[in-house]
Amino acid sequence: MKTRIYHALDLEKANVQTDIKETFLRGDNVVFPTETVYGIGAYALSEIGIKNIYRVKGRPSDNPLIMHIHKKEDIFKHTKNHQPYVKKLINHFWPGPLTLVMEKQEHVPKQMTGGLNTVGLRMPNHPVALKVIEIAGVPICAPSANLSGRPSSTMVEHVIEDFLDRVDIIIDGGQTTVGLESTVLDVTQEIPMILRPGSVTKAMLEQVIGQVLEGTDSEQPRSPGTKYRHYAPKGQLTIVEGSQEKMIAYIQDQIEKHHLNNERVGVICTKDLRDEFKNAVVFHVGDPDQEEEIVSNLFPALRKMDQYQIEYIYVAQFAKGTYEVALKNRLLKAANYQVIQLT
Repeated sequence: MKTRIYHALDLEKANVQTDIKETFLRGDNVVFPTETVYGIGAYALSEIGIKNIYRVKGRPSDNPLIMHIHKKEDIFKHTKNHQPYVKKLINHFWPGPLTLVMEKQEHVPKQMTGGLNTVGLRMPNHPVALKVIEIAGVPICAPSANLSGRPSSTMVEHVIEDFLDRVDIIIDGGQTTVGLESTVLDVTQEIPMILRPGSVTKAMLEQVIGQVLEGTDSEQPRSPGTKYRHYAPKGQLTIVEGSQEKMIAYIQDQIEKHHLNNERVGVICTKDLRDEFKNAVVFHVGDPDQEEEIVSNLFPALRKMDQYQIEYIYVAQFAKGTYEVALKNRLLKAANYQVIQLT
């Protein structure tokens, strides 16, 4: 397979639009950017397209996919038994990084929902994503465009690294703006529950609809990214928590031990700590008070560690503020819950 790479500006060309539409309808895959991360897309009602996503990503078949739609009202075409607060949510947060899990209509394939009777939907807030779905003329399922378990893709270079000549089309839309997958909210009950935290926070949701619960997903997950190891670099990642002084001392001590064994070590930290570590590859994710910058740089930092073939990675705790829950969620999964707490 030879991947065709288009730029966002190419979407105005009639021949490119025809190519994208036909690719979706025959069950093949198109990778495109959203405001969160790049997604690997397929026609959401095509069992062939859905199977191709699971095959190409190496994704477990019980890990559900999210349906992406072009218009708010399309939510009612594919779901049923809506809670009264659903309209408030879509009017306030769509288009945007919020996925709603609802009871599915019968025509939505269970191959897409991990065998469940619920389906997650969202309307992305990205001009390229919306244009691609409009061109397709059908709903698109689009999990993050990364090999299963790897860090998500926020740049087209990441997509090319994982999927060149493994998918039919890649659309280059530059770096994504949010850099963190959507918040997933179960809205099947009277009181909604967050299944996966993201940039739409519990506080933001409660300002619009009142009480919102936070929970963990079941063994048969209703949301992507809740059951299996995700976002993981190839090296062993450890989160270090504690006072700044203790974190620096502990990480530097570990660096020296690895250095004696000729092992490659990396550190992910905020900009103020970038000069504190010696004999390691240091990648700073931004100023400590610039949360959005930190969020957008997390996955690129994990990818950078793979590029440098880092064997041991230490993250100096920086998940604080509005996005603390979402950042900690991604880091814990990337580290397989390996945390050093310095008291």
